[in-house]
Amino acid sequence: MSASSGDAHGSVQSSQTGTELGKLSIPMSVHRYAIEASANAMIITRAEPPHFIIEYVNPAFERITGYRAAEVIGRSCNFLQGDDGDQAGIDEIRLALREQRAGNAVLRNYRKDGTLFWNHLFIAPVRGSDGAVSHFVASQYDISQAKQLESELLHLAHHDELTGLPNRALLRDRLLHAIACARRDGSRMWVAFVSLDRFKVINDSFGHGGGDSFLKVIAERLHAVVRGADTVARWRSDEFAILMSDQHEGGLGTAALERIMTAVSVPISYEGQEVVLTCSIGVSGYPDDGPGVDTLLERADIAAFHAKNDGRNCFRFHTADVNQKARARLRIEADLRLALERDEFVLHYQPQIDLGSGRITGVEALVRWQHPSRGLVGPVEFIGIAEETGLIVPIGNWVLRTACLQNRQWQQEGLPHVRVAVNLSARQFVCANLAESVGAILSEIGLAPQDLELELTESLVMRDVERGIGVLRALKHLGVSIAVDDFGTGYSSLAYLKRLPIDVLKIDRSFVMDIGSDDGDAIAASIIGLAHNLKLKVVAEGVESVEQLDYLRVHRCDQVQGYYFSRPVPAPAFAELLCVDGGHIIP
Repeated sequence: MSASSGDAHGSVQSSQTGTELGKLSIPMSVHRYAIEASANAMIITRAEPPHFIIEYVNPAFERITGYRAAEVIGRSCNFLQGDDGDQAGIDEIRLALREQRAGNAVLRNYRKDGTLFWNHLFIAPVRGSDGAVSHFVASQYDISQAKQLESELLHLAHHDELTGLPNRALLRDRLLHAIACARRDGSRMWVAFVSLDRFKVINDSFGHGGGDSFLKVIAERLHAVVRGADTVARWRSDEFAILMSDQHEGGLGTAALERIMTAVSVPISYEGQEVVLTCSIGVSGYPDDGPGVDTLLERADIAAFHAKNDGRNCFRFHTADVNQKARARLRIEADLRLALERDEFVLHYQPQIDLGSGRITGVEALVRWQHPSRGLVGPVEFIGIAEETGLIVPIGNWVLRTACLQNRQWQQEGLPHVRVAVNLSARQFVCANLAESVGAILSEIGLAPQDLELELTESLVMRDVERGIGVLRALKHLGVSIAVDDFGTGYSSLAYLKRLPIDVLKIDRSFVMDIGSDDGDAIAASIIGLAHNLKLKVVAEGVESVEQLDYLRVHRCDQVQGYYFSRPVPAPAFAELLCVDGGHIIP
């Protein structure tokens, strides 16, 4: 058969002989025009192996591939695959041609300009009047758009929408593969959890839109700092997971972790500000820390938690000791959730003494946990967990109400009036109705506002100064006193300090302990002078010696508290202190 257009049309006519369609009284010109009008590419080839030479292509073929009919007639169809011949679908088509039967496959083809398009190819044999196969007719359906959509959906199913990084599902798949390879090769691999420190402050300061911008920057940096064979995935809102193979003589060199921390801490410019983020990293390794995906992920997460507990901006490897601490923490958390309803919390009270009169004029309420099996548990062991779980809000509310009730009871018993100081947590401070809640408690109990002092840490107030000022003003409007605790350990500026509606600065115990050294003396004296210049009272906490007391008295510190006078004691013991000589502790 010639390669002319007329011959091709003839082949179509002959192809219909012996078919049901050929029995219909439809002119063959209609068949020809139908093929030429088809939106799908149609090809007719000889049934002669190995090349199956093209004899006809329709206009849709020319439009889809960019090749003119004259450029392809007389050639094999193989040129459409270019150099991409390693396709499973090609084997299926070759088998169908060899067996002279119908077949179909999805193939990657390439246009004349080299661009890829996907086509679903259907071939069928054309038999003559004698039943022998003389030609094959092929139809190509361009499914490039469907493949593009499939690719996008697959990407969305396995990647984080915000950062474009692999998501948890893809990380788990790659981790399964990495474990299998490490088991086969006798090698090791590592999972590093990268948890951004205090990211909630970013969201509070810049909104979630700003937080998303920071996360995208961090994602790009993490991807850039690891090796091409490693996987960086987004695990949770502000946490990333990195899958790494051996990097340093059969282990994971700390230099790799330090590179990650350095990349995260590079300042980020946002809305005219330079913001520095840090991260805490926890690392688990196969096979040392577990044989499976879930175990490795869990232990890397635990190690990251301990990195945060150890001061943040550091990394920790999982060890048996870390695992034991994690189990202990889970037990404490479970018990802590029941402690309020079981009425297991108690308050101890530490007196604050006025250095001018020597009398007890204030008292700080400090929470303790009377655990049913562990005995009296100090706040260091549970306050951090309460903060993380959100339990600090109901616990803090209980402390506030109980301290106010106790102070009112002392007053009703005729004891000297004192002002009770209660610490506010970060979670309480950001509650929208804080001032209203405090006011309601005072009104319900009948305690005068001037008999309550609320203590906040310096760093807590400075996180969002403008909002903090608004909250403090609302509290001051109630008539309560405001103290800034641990002063000197945070990052206050004098410009902001002057604007804060506060009454008291508390000198951190670390500076009181240093009294007697040149630096310690200078810092304590400076804080006292600064406070007095701002018309604020000063309380020194952690006083434990007569030398510290004498120094603070000489430098006109207003009040002191510490073990030199009394440890925190239960309410009845504090009432006894008030009864002794009208509460005079210092002669």
